[in-house]
Amino acid sequence: MSVNGEAVRVGTGTDEPGWEVDPDDDWALAVIATVGRQLRLRREATGLLVGDFAVAVGHGEDLVYKIETGRRIPRPEYLDTADEVLGAGGLVAAMKEDVSKVRYPKKVRDLTQMEARAVELQLYDPVNLHGLLQTPEYARALFRMRRPRYAEEEIERGVAARVARKAVFDRDSAPELSFVQDEWTLRRRLGGREVVRTQLEHLLTVAQLPNVEIQVMPMDREEHAGADGGIEVLKFEDGTAVGRSPAVAGGRPVTDPRQLRILELRYGIIRAQALTPLESTAFIERLLGET
Repeated sequence: MSVNGEAVRVGTGTDEPGWEVDPDDDWALAVIATVGRQLRLRREATGLLVGDFAVAVGHGEDLVYKIETGRRIPRPEYLDTADEVLGAGGLVAAMKEDVSKVRYPKKVRDLTQMEARAVELQLYDPVNLHGLLQTPEYARALFRMRRPRYAEEEIERGVAARVARKAVFDRDSAPELSFVQDEWTLRRRLGGREVVRTQLEHLLTVAQLPNVEIQVMPMDREEHAGADGGIEVLKFEDGTAVGRSPAVAGGRPVTDPRQLRILELRYGIIRAQALTPLESTAFIERLLGET
């Protein structure tokens, strides 16, 4: 219903986990609040009550209320349907572009923006395959293993965000990417045999790119400079850099030259201890044959 021009919740309806607005993301809050306000004003201009509009778009009144009050990110198909119901001539559907910019969590957007500017990335992940190397199926399997369990909408949101980061491979001036993966991250059967086979095949495809090097750290190494955790170092065209590791500054991003030197030193030793890129490709091929 509508009271004094404001949308009022009149029922529970069907909620959609994973599309909440991060309360600490001021920009996302502003964008979604503006989109919600425009939807409410257009709905009211047509004389539709919340209940009638909810039926027309095929969603619960509670969801309509949350979207119009800026508490829920509208899905693209919601905006498409709303555009038709409101006779907006494409103006509502056009808001999908604004919504897509805040669809992913702020930390993912920030990371994607940094990766988009980087000219070199040095990446070591001792726990799982690095996110930039994951297939959607592998990423989905990882998200489904989180505890407490994620709702399906949250899983798909996470997978979509991870896939969106792969744009770094498609840039006209693609950066130099160096990955080091512990052997056991390649051997785990996460998601089952077919998911693992597809993932290993993807690694071999990515490893053929001229700007990508993938190295494997064998489990039989008696010395391992990565025992303190993962490392990420992103270097930019202006000579600046940002790095992160659980062993430095509590895992917070660092730009201090001294701390960056520590990360680069550790990463360099890890690369030296790992198999060469050619040896690593042959190793992955053997694993694929065994899978």
